[in-house]
Amino acid sequence: MSTTTSDEKNAMPAHDAHTPEHSLNDGGSLQLPNSWRYKRFSIFGYKLPWMASPPVQLVIVSLVCFMCPGMFNALNGMGGGGQLDPTANNQANTALYSTFAVIGFFAGTFTNKLGIRTALSFGGIGYSIYVASYLSYNHTRNLGFTTFAGALLGVCAGLLWCAQGAIMMSYPPEESKGRYISWFWMIFNLGAVIGSLIPLGQNIHNTTASSVNDGTYVGFLILTIIGAALAWVLVDARDVIRADGSKVIVMKHPSWKSEIVGLWETFLSDAYIIALFPMFLASNWFYAYHFTEVNGAYFNTRTRALNGVVYYIMQIVGAYVFGFALDFKGVRRTTRAKCAWLALFTTIMIVWGFGYMFQKTYDRAWASDKTNQKKDWSDSGYAGPFVLYMFYGFSDAAWQTCVYWFMGALTNNGRKLANFAGFYKGIQSAGGAITWALDNNGIEYMHMFATNWGLLAGSLLIALPVILWKVKDTVPIEEDIAFTDETIAEVAPKARISTTNDDVEKV
Repeated sequence: MSTTTSDEKNAMPAHDAHTPEHSLNDGGSLQLPNSWRYKRFSIFGYKLPWMASPPVQLVIVSLVCFMCPGMFNALNGMGGGGQLDPTANNQANTALYSTFAVIGFFAGTFTNKLGIRTALSFGGIGYSIYVASYLSYNHTRNLGFTTFAGALLGVCAGLLWCAQGAIMMSYPPEESKGRYISWFWMIFNLGAVIGSLIPLGQNIHNTTASSVNDGTYVGFLILTIIGAALAWVLVDARDVIRADGSKVIVMKHPSWKSEIVGLWETFLSDAYIIALFPMFLASNWFYAYHFTEVNGAYFNTRTRALNGVVYYIMQIVGAYVFGFALDFKGVRRTTRAKCAWLALFTTIMIVWGFGYMFQKTYDRAWASDKTNQKKDWSDSGYAGPFVLYMFYGFSDAAWQTCVYWFMGALTNNGRKLANFAGFYKGIQSAGGAITWALDNNGIEYMHMFATNWGLLAGSLLIALPVILWKVKDTVPIEEDIAFTDETIAEVAPKARISTTNDDVEKV
């Protein structure tokens, strides 16, 4: 519960994040603490932000995810985790998303107490062990190790993604949240693009369906270890200072009790978040279908690798288009929220409508028949499924970007957003656990397709009231600090920083 007094709350005037105070190149000056975290350096005349600034912290967490979840996505994007038989991958991912669903839902409590760096680094280690289990499986066929690694990664990833979500949604000013989300998603998916290029290069002449070689797994393993170590470069959330002197709203003195109570308080004060739960569930529901039942089932090894590359390239494009549109200046945020909902609904109906046409051309029986030749990029008729798979990636990024932006538009409180991110990742992972289990149990591809399309469209309809009535043009700072033990004077803008470099405002 907040301990802020009424006098303290009135110590500063209400703050509107849509004011020039958030511009980096307006007049004025900002007195920063005398610490290495706030030193600025110039490169070729470009004055970089200080280390403890939101843009730099976002880039660091993006690089961590570039090398950890990015490699995970590249590995799973090939279908079957790079294995010809998807059994090990299905069981590992079922275990992963089962533990992820439980830990993720409560991850906000752990992240708020342990801190951003600890959560991210611990999460990165789980990705390393997951990749190592597949390297081992290539030689030992040890199904127990891959399943254990999946379950462990669920615990680790729950903390990593909660910390990442808190940074991405609470560090930027209100008018920049769409761009921050898109920058993260672009850098993160660039990791998956590069990761997908590794198996593509190593299997480019392999026109049969087979498992990837050891070199692919070793490359992924090295990158995930680097990513886990990089998390320790981050600074604590309480040390982050924006360009206008404002700080991230967090608990100054979090305890296990305060954060457990805070999780319950989030439900009491923001019960409407439940209306977004179906969107959370849908956000990982389609990966088993995309990766295993389309890419893994229909294409051979080298074509799967190529498809993985373009899938994640289109994720970058989708994040850019939707992220920057969500921050379009001159249009009220309430209007942008409604337009985003409409654009997302239209995208889902068009892309999955073409997906229905494609799904009618094959089924699980065809994919399981080893006498059938899997499709290669040199085959006639490849262009249509190739373009469809591209736009599956585009629509995924559009979905994730919008969901994060919707949550970020509801509050600027870092503590509350950590809980929102935990709800998101926990429920999302429950959906993933269900779909990987369904695939492992041999569900018909068309039935899986129908659950995806129905859930995506239906969840948007359920979320519409929140978009219409809960998203505001700006959230008053008095409302944001009510969920913490901080005061307005401690977190409100202090001054504006002067610089002659116009590009700094864009970072």
